[in-house]
Amino acid sequence: MAKATATVHGAISLVNAIATQKGATLGIDLKVEAIVETSEGKGISIHSENKTLSSRLINKTVEKIIPKKELDKNKIAITLNSEIPTGYGLKSSSAISSAVALACAKIFKPKLTDQQILLAGVDASIESKVSITGAYDDACSCYYGGFNVTDNAKKKRIQYEKGQTNLIAVIFIPKNRKRGNLKNLKVLSSVFDNAWELARKQNYWEAMIINGLATASILNSDPKIITALIEKGALGASVSGNGPSIAAITKKENESNIKKIFSTLDGKIIVSKISNKKAEAHEL
Repeated sequence: MAKATATVHGAISLVNAIATQKGATLGIDLKVEAIVETSEGKGISIHSENKTLSSRLINKTVEKIIPKKELDKNKIAITLNSEIPTGYGLKSSSAISSAVALACAKIFKPKLTDQQILLAGVDASIESKVSITGAYDDACSCYYGGFNVTDNAKKKRIQYEKGQTNLIAVIFIPKNRKRGNLKNLKVLSSVFDNAWELARKQNYWEAMIINGLATASILNSDPKIITALIEKGALGASVSGNGPSIAAITKKENESNIKKIFSTLDGKIIVSKISNKKAEAHEL
């Protein structure tokens, strides 16, 4: 009988990686906690309040970390508590797969490196078809916090830096969950490439604004909202991931101005601090 818990945070997109396989993300404070318990027997059980969770993703992640001979003699019970809304581009699946991988590794493979744990979740995301690119960019910001600029095809981190702690993310979660056609993002590949180059040179907000205008025009959001948010003091604003949520990064004193823009739309608003917290696990 063993028990471990892992905590991993969410993230928002600065540059969408679908068009070019290169992305940039920033960690936020919303978190996921995974508790893994072993007992005699076999099989994986998942307990979560969230019904839209991909159990295939979780099962695949477990299989990547726990050797088959251990799975044949251990029952694995996983409990997930998440503050991250799923299916809105706020990286809940990257956070969940990393948390599950980390908690399983704590019990079965304590010598695994951060990179090996992170890749277990990334590979499981591709194999369970939860993500097109494996979302290495998302996984990095969920796992390490801060700004992460990545090459997803090479599974490499190109640029990393801590985020400014006086900033907040004001996130709009629309009622309508309709997303645009992701294939159309490739039409603007060169635009995303340029945005990524800016992020690599630490011009994160400029990258985020370009990404915001490009993704909004393709993914069923109104690009005018991005402009309005910048006008009201957002440093950067963009559709996060493949949407439909929209995130604006701002200083604390502009919070109410940013909320005003979102309050004309149908949906809810979440405010989260920027997070530089690295994923952590404990034996219980």
